[in-house]
Amino acid sequence: MEPESIEADLIRQLEEQLLRPEVRASADQVAVLLADGFVEFGTSGRIYNKEQMIDLLQQEQGRRDQSSTITEFSVRRLAADVILVTYRIVESRTIRSSIWKSTSGRWQMEFHQSTKSEI
Repeated sequence: MEPESIEADLIRQLEEQLLRPEVRASADQVAVLLADGFVEFGTSGRIYNKEQMIDLLQQEQGRRDQSSTITEFSVRRLAADVILVTYRIVESRTIRSSIWKSTSGRWQMEFHQSTKSEI
């Protein structure tokens, strides 16, 4: 079952928010977007929880490339309230995947992985 276009657009907007420097700089905004049980497998191979990710994003301010061009964006429903997103970021040459879950009418990221790509 594919997500409806409006829902897919919303999930893309949420992903794009997490790439914006002004959102990443706000612990409160990031905290709303990440689920309490959030886990990330970073490009470095490190594993981060929600608190660690918020701290890491606070430390990157001023050191991050401002542009993040998303290509090959794909959204696939895994369950009624769970969506898998995959895409590429051109500038960092990474492949990204995220799992979003809707709880009480609000979508939050539960999982994210970033993998370096040769392409």
